[in-house]
Amino acid sequence: MFFGWKPYVSVAQRRKKAEGIAARLKKKGRALSPVTAERGAITKTFWGKSWCDNLERYSDFENRLPRGRAYLRNGSVIDLNITAGEVSAQVMGSDLYKITVNIAAVPKKQWQAMGRDCAGSIDSLVELLQGRLSKGVMERICRPATGLFPSPKEITFDCSCPDWASMCKHVAAVFYGIGVRLDEQPELLFTLRRVDAKDLVARAGAGLPFAKKGHAAGKVLDDAKLAGIFGIEIMETTVTDTRVKAAAARKKSPASKKPLASKKPPAGKKSLMRRKKAAPGKKKAA
Repeated sequence: MFFGWKPYVSVAQRRKKAEGIAARLKKKGRALSPVTAERGAITKTFWGKSWCDNLERYSDFENRLPRGRAYLRNGSVIDLNITAGEVSAQVMGSDLYKITVNIAAVPKKQWQAMGRDCAGSIDSLVELLQGRLSKGVMERICRPATGLFPSPKEITFDCSCPDWASMCKHVAAVFYGIGVRLDEQPELLFTLRRVDAKDLVARAGAGLPFAKKGHAAGKVLDDAKLAGIFGIEIMETTVTDTRVKAAAARKKSPASKKPLASKKPPAGKKSLMRRKKAAPGKKKAA
Protein backbone atom coordinates (compact mmCIF):
# COMPACT_ATOMS: atom_id res chain seq x y z
CA MET A 1 0.00 0.00 0.00
CA PHE A 2 1.50 3.31 -1.06
CA PHE A 3 -0.93 5.79 0.60
CA GLY A 4 -1.32 7.70 -2.67
CA TRP A 5 2.39 7.68 -3.53
CA LYS A 6 3.63 5.67 -6.46
CA PRO A 7 6.82 3.59 -6.24
CA TYR A 8 10.13 5.17 -7.22
CA VAL A 9 10.96 4.99 -10.93
CA SER A 10 14.60 5.16 -11.97
CA VAL A 11 15.93 7.73 -14.44
CA ALA A 12 16.44 5.05 -17.10
CA GLN A 13 12.83 3.89 -16.72
CA ARG A 14 11.52 7.45 -16.92
CA ARG A 15 13.48 8.09 -20.09
CA LYS A 16 12.19 4.91 -21.66
CA LYS A 17 8.62 5.90 -20.79
CA ALA A 18 9.14 9.40 -22.14
CA GLU A 19 10.50 8.06 -25.44
CA GLY A 20 7.50 5.77 -25.81
CA ILE A 21 5.04 8.61 -25.19
CA ALA A 22 6.87 10.88 -27.62
CA ALA A 23 6.79 8.19 -30.31
CA ARG A 24 3.04 7.63 -29.89
CA LEU A 25 2.27 11.35 -30.03
CA LYS A 26 4.46 11.76 -33.12
CA LYS A 27 2.39 9.13 -34.93
CA LYS A 28 -0.70 11.18 -34.07
CA GLY A 29 0.91 14.26 -35.61
CA ARG A 30 1.72 16.00 -32.35
CA ALA A 31 5.35 16.94 -31.73
CA LEU A 32 6.65 17.57 -28.22
CA SER A 33 8.95 20.43 -27.27
CA PRO A 34 11.33 18.99 -24.66
CA VAL A 35 13.77 21.00 -22.53
CA THR A 36 17.11 19.66 -21.33
CA ALA A 37 20.11 21.14 -19.52
CA GLU A 38 23.74 20.20 -19.86
CA ARG A 39 26.25 19.86 -17.05
CA GLY A 40 27.38 23.00 -15.31
CA ALA A 41 25.19 26.08 -15.24
CA ILE A 42 21.63 25.36 -16.27
CA THR A 43 21.26 28.67 -18.10
CA LYS A 44 23.88 30.50 -20.17
CA THR A 45 22.51 33.87 -21.31
CA PHE A 46 21.42 37.05 -19.55
CA TRP A 47 17.74 36.27 -20.03
CA GLY A 48 17.89 32.69 -18.76
CA LYS A 49 20.14 33.51 -15.81
CA SER A 50 18.04 36.50 -14.81
CA TRP A 51 14.88 34.36 -14.83
CA CYS A 52 16.44 31.78 -12.51
CA ASP A 53 18.10 34.41 -10.29
CA ASN A 54 14.77 36.17 -9.90
CA LEU A 55 13.06 32.99 -8.67
CA GLU A 56 15.90 31.96 -6.38
CA ARG A 57 15.96 35.33 -4.59
CA TYR A 58 12.48 34.67 -3.14
CA SER A 59 12.26 32.57 0.02
CA ASP A 60 8.92 31.18 -1.22
CA PHE A 61 10.77 29.23 -3.90
CA GLU A 62 14.44 28.84 -2.94
CA ASN A 63 13.95 25.73 -0.78
CA ARG A 64 11.87 23.88 -3.36
CA LEU A 65 13.61 24.80 -6.61
CA PRO A 66 16.75 22.62 -6.19
CA ARG A 67 14.59 19.49 -6.40
CA GLY A 68 13.73 20.36 -9.97
CA ARG A 69 17.30 20.71 -11.28
CA ALA A 70 17.93 16.96 -11.38
CA TYR A 71 14.61 16.35 -13.12
CA LEU A 72 15.46 18.90 -15.79
CA ARG A 73 18.96 17.52 -16.33
CA ASN A 74 17.84 13.92 -16.73
CA GLY A 75 15.39 14.86 -19.46
CA SER A 76 12.15 14.55 -17.48
CA VAL A 77 10.65 17.77 -18.93
CA ILE A 78 9.45 16.25 -22.18
CA ASP A 79 7.27 19.16 -23.29
CA LEU A 80 7.20 22.90 -22.48
CA ASN A 81 5.32 25.66 -24.26
CA ILE A 82 5.20 29.37 -23.43
CA THR A 83 2.25 31.51 -24.48
CA ALA A 84 0.74 34.81 -23.30
CA GLY A 85 0.48 34.56 -19.51
CA GLU A 86 0.81 30.76 -19.38
CA VAL A 87 3.33 27.93 -19.48
CA SER A 88 2.07 24.40 -20.14
CA ALA A 89 4.39 21.44 -19.64
CA GLN A 90 4.59 17.68 -19.22
CA VAL A 91 7.07 16.08 -16.84
CA MET A 92 7.82 12.38 -16.61
CA GLY A 93 8.04 11.17 -13.02
CA SER A 94 6.55 7.98 -11.59
CA ASP A 95 3.89 8.79 -14.15
CA LEU A 96 3.37 11.50 -16.75
CA TYR A 97 2.27 14.72 -15.03
CA LYS A 98 0.81 17.87 -16.52
CA ILE A 99 1.88 21.24 -15.16
CA THR A 100 0.36 24.65 -15.74
CA VAL A 101 2.04 27.89 -14.65
CA ASN A 102 0.15 31.17 -14.88
CA ILE A 103 2.01 34.49 -14.86
CA ALA A 104 0.24 37.82 -14.37
CA ALA A 105 0.64 40.55 -16.96
CA VAL A 106 2.94 43.47 -16.19
CA PRO A 107 0.75 46.24 -14.69
CA LYS A 108 0.25 49.17 -17.07
CA LYS A 109 1.79 51.79 -14.76
CA GLN A 110 4.78 49.55 -14.10
CA TRP A 111 5.31 49.03 -17.84
CA GLN A 112 5.11 52.76 -18.48
CA ALA A 113 7.59 53.43 -15.68
CA MET A 114 10.07 51.00 -17.25
CA GLY A 115 9.74 52.84 -20.55
CA ARG A 116 10.47 56.18 -18.87
CA ASP A 117 13.39 54.80 -16.86
CA CYS A 118 14.98 53.25 -19.95
CA ALA A 119 14.88 56.57 -21.80
CA GLY A 120 17.93 58.79 -22.08
CA SER A 121 20.43 56.41 -23.64
CA ILE A 122 20.18 55.63 -27.34
CA ASP A 123 22.86 52.96 -26.96
CA SER A 124 20.65 51.03 -24.54
CA LEU A 125 17.74 51.02 -26.95
CA VAL A 126 19.87 49.91 -29.89
CA GLU A 127 21.23 47.07 -27.79
CA LEU A 128 17.68 46.11 -26.81
CA LEU A 129 16.69 45.83 -30.49
CA GLN A 130 19.74 43.67 -31.14
CA GLY A 131 19.03 41.43 -28.17
CA ARG A 132 21.78 43.01 -26.04
CA LEU A 133 21.25 45.35 -23.11
CA SER A 134 23.42 47.94 -21.43
CA LYS A 135 24.10 47.56 -17.71
CA GLY A 136 21.64 50.31 -16.79
CA VAL A 137 18.76 48.80 -18.76
CA MET A 138 19.53 45.30 -17.46
CA GLU A 139 19.41 46.49 -13.86
CA ARG A 140 16.11 48.29 -14.46
CA ILE A 141 14.48 45.32 -16.17
CA CYS A 142 15.65 42.93 -13.43
CA ARG A 143 14.59 45.18 -10.54
CA PRO A 144 12.62 43.08 -8.00
CA ALA A 145 8.87 43.69 -7.87
CA THR A 146 8.94 46.55 -10.43
CA GLY A 147 10.87 44.96 -13.31
CA LEU A 148 9.94 42.58 -16.09
CA PHE A 149 10.40 39.36 -14.09
CA PRO A 150 7.45 38.20 -11.95
CA SER A 151 7.29 38.12 -8.15
CA PRO A 152 5.78 35.11 -6.28
CA LYS A 153 2.42 36.86 -5.87
CA GLU A 154 2.20 37.11 -9.68
CA ILE A 155 2.75 33.36 -10.17
CA THR A 156 0.29 30.50 -9.72
CA PHE A 157 0.87 26.88 -10.69
CA ASP A 158 -0.73 23.46 -10.66
CA CYS A 159 0.56 19.91 -11.11
CA SER A 160 -1.41 16.70 -11.58
CA CYS A 161 0.94 14.75 -9.27
CA PRO A 162 -0.20 13.65 -5.76
CA ASP A 163 2.40 15.86 -4.01
CA TRP A 164 0.50 18.53 -2.05
CA ALA A 165 3.62 20.58 -1.27
CA SER A 166 3.61 24.28 -2.12
CA MET A 167 5.92 23.49 -5.02
CA CYS A 168 6.59 19.94 -6.17
CA LYS A 169 9.75 18.87 -7.99
CA HIS A 170 7.86 18.70 -11.28
CA VAL A 171 6.86 22.37 -11.08
CA ALA A 172 10.42 23.26 -10.00
CA ALA A 173 11.77 21.46 -13.06
CA VAL A 174 9.40 23.48 -15.26
CA PHE A 175 10.57 26.76 -13.71
CA TYR A 176 14.17 25.95 -14.61
CA GLY A 177 12.98 24.76 -18.00
CA ILE A 178 11.52 28.21 -18.64
CA GLY A 179 14.97 29.70 -18.01
CA VAL A 180 16.54 27.32 -20.55
CA ARG A 181 13.87 28.20 -23.11
CA LEU A 182 14.56 31.92 -22.59
CA ASP A 183 18.21 31.21 -23.42
CA GLU A 184 17.02 30.22 -26.88
CA GLN A 185 14.06 32.62 -27.30
CA PRO A 186 14.31 35.64 -24.96
CA GLU A 187 11.37 37.34 -26.66
CA LEU A 188 9.13 34.75 -24.98
CA LEU A 189 9.57 36.57 -21.67
CA PHE A 190 7.72 39.57 -23.14
CA THR A 191 5.06 37.21 -24.48
CA LEU A 192 4.71 35.56 -21.07
CA ARG A 193 4.24 38.93 -19.34
CA ARG A 194 1.82 40.05 -22.08
CA VAL A 195 3.84 43.03 -23.21
CA ASP A 196 5.56 43.93 -26.48
CA ALA A 197 9.31 44.51 -26.66
CA LYS A 198 8.75 46.96 -29.53
CA ASP A 199 6.41 48.93 -27.31
CA LEU A 200 9.14 49.27 -24.69
CA VAL A 201 11.49 50.61 -27.34
CA ALA A 202 8.83 53.07 -28.54
CA ARG A 203 8.06 54.29 -25.01
CA ALA A 204 11.72 54.71 -24.16
CA GLY A 205 12.54 56.31 -27.50
CA ALA A 206 9.77 58.88 -27.12
CA GLY A 207 11.58 60.39 -24.15
CA LEU A 208 15.08 60.47 -25.58
CA PRO A 209 16.72 63.92 -25.33
CA PHE A 210 18.21 63.84 -28.84
CA ALA A 211 18.97 67.57 -28.83
CA LYS A 212 21.04 67.32 -25.67
CA LYS A 213 23.33 64.61 -26.95
CA GLY A 214 25.85 64.85 -29.76
CA HIS A 215 27.06 61.97 -31.84
CA ALA A 216 29.78 59.97 -30.18
CA ALA A 217 33.11 59.82 -31.97
CA GLY A 218 33.35 56.89 -34.35
CA LYS A 219 29.55 56.39 -34.48
CA VAL A 220 28.76 58.83 -37.31
CA LEU A 221 28.56 57.26 -40.77
CA ASP A 222 30.12 59.18 -43.63
CA ASP A 223 28.29 59.60 -46.96
CA ALA A 224 30.09 56.71 -48.65
CA LYS A 225 29.16 54.22 -45.91
CA LEU A 226 25.60 55.52 -45.71
CA ALA A 227 25.18 55.12 -49.45
CA GLY A 228 26.53 51.58 -49.27
CA ILE A 229 24.15 50.55 -46.47
CA PHE A 230 20.94 52.00 -47.88
CA GLY A 231 21.74 51.76 -51.59
CA ILE A 232 21.29 55.45 -52.30
CA GLU A 233 23.50 58.18 -53.71
CA ILE A 234 24.32 61.13 -51.49
CA MET A 235 24.38 64.31 -53.64
CA GLU A 236 26.63 67.29 -52.98
CA THR A 237 24.66 70.17 -51.48
CA THR A 238 27.30 72.92 -51.39
CA VAL A 239 25.99 74.87 -54.41
CA THR A 240 22.38 74.52 -53.33
CA ASP A 241 23.16 75.66 -49.81
CA THR A 242 25.01 78.75 -51.17
CA ARG A 243 22.05 79.76 -53.36
CA VAL A 244 19.61 79.33 -50.47
CA LYS A 245 21.76 81.47 -48.19
CA ALA A 246 22.11 84.21 -50.84
CA ALA A 247 18.35 84.34 -51.37
CA ALA A 248 17.77 84.60 -47.62
CA ALA A 249 20.30 87.48 -47.41
CA ARG A 250 18.53 89.43 -50.18
CA LYS A 251 15.23 89.13 -48.36
CA LYS A 252 16.74 90.51 -45.17
CA SER A 253 18.58 93.41 -46.93
CA PRO A 254 16.93 96.87 -46.37
CA ALA A 255 17.77 97.94 -49.93
CA SER A 256 15.66 95.17 -51.36
CA LYS A 257 12.56 96.38 -49.58
CA LYS A 258 10.27 98.68 -51.65
CA PRO A 259 9.01 101.86 -49.92
CA LEU A 260 5.44 101.66 -48.93
CA ALA A 261 3.19 103.88 -51.08
CA SER A 262 1.47 106.65 -49.14
CA LYS A 263 -2.19 106.11 -48.93
CA LYS A 264 -4.41 109.14 -49.65
CA PRO A 265 -7.62 109.25 -47.69
CA PRO A 266 -10.84 109.30 -49.72
CA ALA A 267 -12.34 112.69 -50.59
CA GLY A 268 -15.11 112.33 -48.11
CA LYS A 269 -12.76 111.59 -45.25
CA LYS A 270 -10.43 114.48 -46.17
CA SER A 271 -13.21 117.12 -46.10
CA LEU A 272 -14.43 115.72 -42.81
CA MET A 273 -10.99 116.18 -41.29
CA ARG A 274 -10.89 119.83 -42.46
CA ARG A 275 -14.28 120.53 -40.98
CA LYS A 276 -13.18 119.14 -37.64
CA LYS A 277 -10.11 121.36 -37.61
CA ALA A 278 -12.14 124.50 -38.43
CA ALA A 279 -14.83 123.79 -35.87
CA PRO A 280 -13.00 125.15 -32.77
CA GLY A 281 -12.58 128.67 -34.37
CA LYS A 282 -16.30 129.18 -34.99
CA LYS A 283 -18.49 131.05 -32.53
CA LYS A 284 -21.79 129.76 -31.42
CA ALA A 285 -24.77 131.67 -32.72
CA ALA A 286 -26.42 133.93 -30.15
